[in-house]
Amino acid sequence: MKKQTLIHPEVNFSDEGPVRHLHLGSPWIQGSMLMDEPNVLVHEYIQRMMAWLLFVDADTVPKRQALQLGLGAGSLTKYCHKVLRMKTTAIELNPQVLHACRGWFKLPADNSRIQVILADASLEIQQPRWLGVVDALQVDLYDDDAAAPVLDSAEFYADCRRVLTDEGCMTVNLFGRASSFAKSVDKISQVFGADAVWAFKSTREGNTVVLAQRTASRPKRVVLAERAEVIQNRWGLPAVKWLRGFKPTLTL
Repeated sequence: MKKQTLIHPEVNFSDEGPVRHLHLGSPWIQGSMLMDEPNVLVHEYIQRMMAWLLFVDADTVPKRQALQLGLGAGSLTKYCHKVLRMKTTAIELNPQVLHACRGWFKLPADNSRIQVILADASLEIQQPRWLGVVDALQVDLYDDDAAAPVLDSAEFYADCRRVLTDEGCMTVNLFGRASSFAKSVDKISQVFGADAVWAFKSTREGNTVVLAQRTASRPKRVVLAERAEVIQNRWGLPAVKWLRGFKPTLTL
């Protein structure tokens, strides 16, 4: 039997002033980089994908492991590796995206602390080596039309939960003309438990970041505020602002 060849969308980039954008064969922006500061997180929703930092001690972050499903322009992968100093892995289906990130978006080559695996994320995260070892799982999986998440089933979210450590969190970008925030949150809540799921208000662009904890906890607002101050002072992320629109989904 002849092996089927996957046809991936064409990958290209465009420059807009100081910012470079990644595209997958369409005008939709799949990721961006500030060319003079390549490790800065440009988009608001990408910054919010770091909200898992609110649930851990900041001093332990370099000892933790991050996993991204979907490389995009490499923003989260670079940030976790270069800024947070974490062991970081990204799983990407399209080899052209990896080549683009290395050539145009200053993604470092693989080493003992960072790697990109070319694979189907839904299959790769079922591998035994990932079970219970990931502290920060960041899911941003979209096709070239950005119409809806590529993976958005209860079975997929169950696999995501299994890779997390006890203190681990999953953050998911929910965006798209055909996506349903309520349905996605319902699937995530079925798997993680409704008391473990938090969400931001939607950005102006229509991205809604949802966070799910492997082990549900409800830190008091004063604790979250203290951690937000540390995150903002240490890494420059707008964590204090996050708390204005970040709540458990049971209260939404």
